[in-house]
Amino acid sequence: MADGTKNLPYWQIGVPEEERTEECPEYLRNMKVRDLEILNIPDSEFSIMAWEEVLTEVAANRIDYLRRLPSDLRRYHAFTWKLKQDYGSVTNFLLEKRLGWSLPLEPRGAPFECSGDIKILYNDWPYGVDPRIVHLLVWTKFPLREDPETGDLTAEERVAIDEYVNKTFRTKVPADQVLWFRNWNSLKSVRTVEHFHVMLFDPDMEFVKGITNGDIPYSRRIMANVEIPNDSHPAVA
Repeated sequence: MADGTKNLPYWQIGVPEEERTEECPEYLRNMKVRDLEILNIPDSEFSIMAWEEVLTEVAANRIDYLRRLPSDLRRYHAFTWKLKQDYGSVTNFLLEKRLGWSLPLEPRGAPFECSGDIKILYNDWPYGVDPRIVHLLVWTKFPLREDPETGDLTAEERVAIDEYVNKTFRTKVPADQVLWFRNWNSLKSVRTVEHFHVMLFDPDMEFVKGITNGDIPYSRRIMANVEIPNDSHPAVA
């Protein structure tokens, strides 16, 4: 590696020398192979994905190709580890402090019928993509129908989601600048509350502000060193 970190263990890469620890921090232990591959390189060697690349990978259902910047991945794991210590699970935190929902989730209407059954927030730890891409999460109180054999969404559910995305996003953002996908179960950090991802390329930020009710990604607040109120934490996925 060009920056002299080639012989460092993965948990020290990208960390200032005076902040490196001999032992691996607890929040970076037992990493999945895909995360280790990213943590083993500095940000300078990570390739930021262009919008066209994102479109290609999502169209091919290669969702696992969407990965976080190494430094963001490290912060993400630190953040979710702390949530588990404080709240018992990421889901408990999400329900209590972010969504304001409680289990069991009881939708008021049919899927996509009632606005109170849906909440749109930023993905607070977005992937390493062109900064003009806005990455949102659509959380629902209702389940999304799956094919029991494949675990993937049914064709009917894909149509229903696409109709919702058309009505909610493509009426305000050019259709070729909007995409949606749902993570495979193996990639989800939150499984109890259903959600899917929406990415917008270079949208009107006033529209984004309105549809997210002024939400601010947690990662952006950390970088700006802005305190997060206890009742206004962001979502992770």
